[in-house]
Amino acid sequence: MDPTARILRLLSLLQTYRHWSGDELAQRLAVSPRTLRRDVERLRELGYPVLTSRGTYGGYQLAAGTRIPPLLLDDEEAVAIAVGLRTAANGSVAGIEETSVRALAKLQQVLPTRLRRRVEALAVATEAVAGYGESVDPDVLLTIAQACRGSEQLRFHYTATDGSETSRLVEPHRLVSRYRRWYVVAWDVDRGAWRTFRVDRVTRPFANGVRVPPRELPAEDAASFVAAALRSRPQPFTAVLRLRGTADELRDRVPGWMGEPVPDGDGTCLLRTGADNLEWLALSLTRLDADVELVEGSPDLVAELNRLRTRAEQLTAAP
Repeated sequence: MDPTARILRLLSLLQTYRHWSGDELAQRLAVSPRTLRRDVERLRELGYPVLTSRGTYGGYQLAAGTRIPPLLLDDEEAVAIAVGLRTAANGSVAGIEETSVRALAKLQQVLPTRLRRRVEALAVATEAVAGYGESVDPDVLLTIAQACRGSEQLRFHYTATDGSETSRLVEPHRLVSRYRRWYVVAWDVDRGAWRTFRVDRVTRPFANGVRVPPRELPAEDAASFVAAALRSRPQPFTAVLRLRGTADELRDRVPGWMGEPVPDGDGTCLLRTGADNLEWLALSLTRLDADVELVEGSPDLVAELNRLRTRAEQLTAAP
């Protein structure tokens, strides 16, 4: 392996977990311990604070230093980026929430203590405008993201839909941002099965230091797993729609979370969908890019659709 590529690979490994033994790193990089020590020293020369510990549990760790390593950010820039990432993680800009959490996890790992305090102070002093999704503590997201990156077991308290609270031990796989709501896909150790957890219902998460080899997810990716899990759960608000068009025509025009259009003959399809938020479901139905008819829907859903229609008529009425 090219020495430059090898050093970048070493940096990537150090950023995925808090502590690596020398033997583990040397094996991952296919180099001798002597070459590993030389590469670590090169990272230090570049400004990355790599700590070395000796003894039975000795090894290497990328730690917070006295300055930010390249990109050569100054203190003010680092604080501004960290605060901006926290804000973006809460969904202020749709579509970049998950990327923001991953970037924040990397930045937080090397922020000096004095800068962390400033970031926390600014976070306390500012307030984001709430969206449709439930708010999530950025520190909870950060803890989960770091456990995902390090393949480290995570324990947390989880509040179910009925209000009951349980303690869960999981092997987190990936965070997924879906329509202003966060989910973590994880292997539930006690139940021996893959599970999807809403992050706004997670409290007091902490990584217990136990690293585990990544498991193979029984889905194409984490986003697909979350979509399938949500479709399989009973929803308090449901609807059956008839849409004009073939299944192939409608597949790209109907959001995946709403379900799969099923051919119903005569150039139409039926769509069975649901959500746990009445207003969100009603708004989603009005935004469907197809000729649509409500076949089945609860009185509450019909009332909400009529409310939206009345509001639209008021907004478009001539002065």
